[in-house]
Amino acid sequence: MKNFMRKIYKPVALCLAGYLMLTSSCNKYLEVTPVSSFDPSFVFDNVPNATKAVLGAYADLTGDQAYGIRVSMYYPYDNDEMMGQGGTPYPDNERRDIAHYRANANNTQLAAPFAQLYNGIERANMCIYYIPKMNLYTNGTENDKKELRRLHGEALTLRAQYYLELLRNWGDLPAHFEPAFLETDLYKNKTDRDTIYNRLIADLAVAADLLPWRTQTSTKDERITQGAARALRARIALYRGGYALRKSRQMERKADYLTYYKIARDECEIIMNRRGDHNLNPSYQSVFKDFVCARRVDTYGEIIWEVGMAGGSSAAGDSKLGYYNGPRWGSTGNAALTVLPTYFYSFDSLDTRRDVMCAPYEFNTNGTFKARPLQQMVDGKFRRDWMSNPVSISSVAQYFGLNWPLIRFSDVLLMYAEAENELNSGPTANAIAAVKEVRKRAFGNNTDPVTVPTAYQDFFAFVVKERSLELGGEGHRKYDLIRWNLLATKLNETKQTLADMAAKKAPWNTYPANMYFKNNSTELIWSNSYYKPSTSAPSGYTSVAWIGTAINTTLVTYFAESFTPNKSELLPIPQSVLDANKILTQDYGHN
Repeated sequence: MKNFMRKIYKPVALCLAGYLMLTSSCNKYLEVTPVSSFDPSFVFDNVPNATKAVLGAYADLTGDQAYGIRVSMYYPYDNDEMMGQGGTPYPDNERRDIAHYRANANNTQLAAPFAQLYNGIERANMCIYYIPKMNLYTNGTENDKKELRRLHGEALTLRAQYYLELLRNWGDLPAHFEPAFLETDLYKNKTDRDTIYNRLIADLAVAADLLPWRTQTSTKDERITQGAARALRARIALYRGGYALRKSRQMERKADYLTYYKIARDECEIIMNRRGDHNLNPSYQSVFKDFVCARRVDTYGEIIWEVGMAGGSSAAGDSKLGYYNGPRWGSTGNAALTVLPTYFYSFDSLDTRRDVMCAPYEFNTNGTFKARPLQQMVDGKFRRDWMSNPVSISSVAQYFGLNWPLIRFSDVLLMYAEAENELNSGPTANAIAAVKEVRKRAFGNNTDPVTVPTAYQDFFAFVVKERSLELGGEGHRKYDLIRWNLLATKLNETKQTLADMAAKKAPWNTYPANMYFKNNSTELIWSNSYYKPSTSAPSGYTSVAWIGTAINTTLVTYFAESFTPNKSELLPIPQSVLDANKILTQDYGHN
């Protein structure tokens, strides 16, 4: 089972968080009210209470309003890997409109996550303010000081993660770096996101020095370590150095962007030199089957930071991973995220990541496999048939306690390669080696059929694709494409390729119109190739539609249907926030 954080501290933290923190209503932006008479001097009086306070600051990462579903599975779509839920009713003023770029300020799925992310900032602010002021921080035992420094570093990192999620979804926003009771005006105007990013990058440099490495902790759990702070600093530096939608309603990148690519490169290099702390699992499938879906802490340290979900069917502290997405059991499960046929065929046939990411099946209630049509393929990294500890394949539950991986070591390798290429106007030997390390694992340590390019633009395009193949379905792709200023381009390319597939234009005229699977089997058995024309169904096999006109009705109709360049890269600020803070403006073309 998962560690102490899930089994003991998280429930306590959720309760204690209510004692000391100030909450922000989803209807009244940062209008705060104390929720208890417990004085902070009591909470920040000793290490155990301070620990619980920081663990309480983790809580806003979890549940339906954060990485339990909305931030992880509503906001990152549509992209060129997957499509969010389509079909009727549409428009729906909620998740379908978000996915297909139709969201307006009154969308019902915006206000609560917005508020919860700011609430996480407030909880972290309290810890950042009070912990360094504790007598034990400077005068305690060496162990007390070490533990409190760690807690301080965790709080700084948590605040940075909450801000990153807000900024990459909403752009410029009010900045709060002090507890609410110290603010002279809670209704602030927007701060330029670069100013906020700069503060977070500086904070994470401090946090890294306060935090232990993974092997320096007594338990291996979901808590933040030095590797997580450094990896997040690298990620935020790439956002700071990337393109962003500005108030000019243009995608722009600042002239000093290489400064931030250097920060990203240097942080990744430090992590890469700590292979005893973080390394690749030799098996790509194992990352998800043996650790994420088995609810076990990753022994390789490839998952550098994951959001620890509480388990126990809680909308406030759990996740719907494996219920909202992934294969269904009969009619149980949403299977709401669709892997695009174009993405499925972007994988080489020998790439082991394809069959981890792409799950072309569901289950009959007798436990046998049933193939899904190509245009209805679902993602498979969080699949119910891989869940163990305990087994959940036939469960009707909506919450399975699966953690959300925020940062993996393979991401660090690819960020490093990207930054090296940018800084040197072409890939260095180390950049190529980093990409090759990721691909070597992907091909099961067999020969990689692709030669890594050595020219700047070719290598950049290679990394753009490789990040998709490696990190698909993990919430990165849309935001990567935005910081590269490629979102509109990739969405349009995908739409055109989907239309070509549906029309069976070359080369898609040589691919199968049908696939044939073994019926009543306890494993998915195909009789024909994904890459060759189909013939008639062999005896004992059942036909399922593959490449053909059905792609039009189920995908082309809805995919990124209302995307508007220089607007849709960001979400509208919730109307309730604008109503509460009259200083704020909508911007970016939203109304």
